[in-house]
Amino acid sequence: MGKIKSFVLDTNVLLHSGLSIESFQDNDVIIPMAVLEELDKFKKNNDELGRNARMVIRKLDRLRQSEAEPGRLREGIPLSRVSKTATGKLYVLNSGIEPGSPEERAVDALFSTGDMPSGVPDNRILRVAYERHLKHDSQVIMISKDINVRLKADALGIKVMDFDSNRVSSDKFYTGIVKRSVPAETLNTFFQEKVMAEHQLPVNCFAVLESDENNQRCAVARADGAGKLNLLDYSLTDRVWNIAPKNKEQRMALDLLLDPAIRLVTLVGGAGTGKTLLALAAALQLTLQQEQFDRILVSRPIIPLGKDIGFLPGSKDAKLGSWMQPIFDNLQFLLGEAKTPQEKSTAKKQSRMTVESLLNTHKIDLEALTYIRGRSIARQYVIVDEAQNLTPHEVKTIISRCGNDTKMILTGDPGQIDNPYLDKSSNGLSYAVEKLKGQALCGHITLSRSERSDLAAIAAKLL
Repeated sequence: MGKIKSFVLDTNVLLHSGLSIESFQDNDVIIPMAVLEELDKFKKNNDELGRNARMVIRKLDRLRQSEAEPGRLREGIPLSRVSKTATGKLYVLNSGIEPGSPEERAVDALFSTGDMPSGVPDNRILRVAYERHLKHDSQVIMISKDINVRLKADALGIKVMDFDSNRVSSDKFYTGIVKRSVPAETLNTFFQEKVMAEHQLPVNCFAVLESDENNQRCAVARADGAGKLNLLDYSLTDRVWNIAPKNKEQRMALDLLLDPAIRLVTLVGGAGTGKTLLALAAALQLTLQQEQFDRILVSRPIIPLGKDIGFLPGSKDAKLGSWMQPIFDNLQFLLGEAKTPQEKSTAKKQSRMTVESLLNTHKIDLEALTYIRGRSIARQYVIVDEAQNLTPHEVKTIISRCGNDTKMILTGDPGQIDNPYLDKSSNGLSYAVEKLKGQALCGHITLSRSERSDLAAIAAKLL
């Protein structure tokens, strides 16, 4: 067994996951006193940060008050009280060395300079890590999701790590699609029988089978739970709410979106690949035409791009209107589409009125994710747009709201994240895709081709 390491946790780690304390098992966990001060500032928030802050504070209090063996956080409390397999201890410290020692005087000199002012909370947290580092050398590791804190710690000679318990490998990101070359005779047989034995692909993974003689001739199939590939029925996805798929990936996405057996669909792709448009088209067809669902519920994380415009006046619907404008744009496009050129002019004029009518009759509802916790959502088609800005815990909370006969769609682009504490590998959308692949109720497609316009495609590729 190796030496016990000491992990010093930054505030953002605890705010990112209320369960982070339990993630270090056979090592010691140190929470600097400055972290508790910062948690106190967040505990009254009615968002995910506030909930995680309260969870951590209550957990620390329960550890301290254990009836069997009361402990002192300063002296260390066994982590086995929160995880049966853990062997390390949890400490809450305001200093990592003995008061009045030569080491303390050296640290005072370092952290009293203008470069590391002690009035900055990050520096007080780093001071605890640095003091422990002086005593334990290489066995102290600073854990932070703040890049600048990690840079400072590294400059002080402290080992650093990002908190990545919910991280997925971006190099092996599941796309939901595989390509295979097969003999021309095998492909001909597949077109006739429409079923092929397959035992290696995850359930609901798509396969593009290309002829080894002519790669332009191919078949698109989907793996089922019985270990077989089933040829896609193109007639089901040729036209959905007056729009047609423009590439194979969009056709695969529509196949999942329209399948009543699939209860969760994740769509990942860059700008202009059609994620939101396809989800809304399928929602309109299944809800308004086929009446499989009572209504459509659309939500987006309230995270602005760039500098926020500040307070928005009006009711909840008026406030959400600004955040939901991308949804309105897509709805007006879909409702303004017509089958003949003669109908288009009238349809586009009526599209705005139709959107307002659907909102007034609650066939379409817009909801902030802030209000979704605690709900049980039944017989609804739920679309969560920009899901890459959600944490893994937030995505879990949202998916667990699904009641009977509800279908949920998560869309987003992990390459465009506005949440400062998430990246391509740690966001909730990527986490859900990786953890739920191969589940019979779940399907995923990564859309790679931009169809919005030639300019949008160039921008997505080169900028």
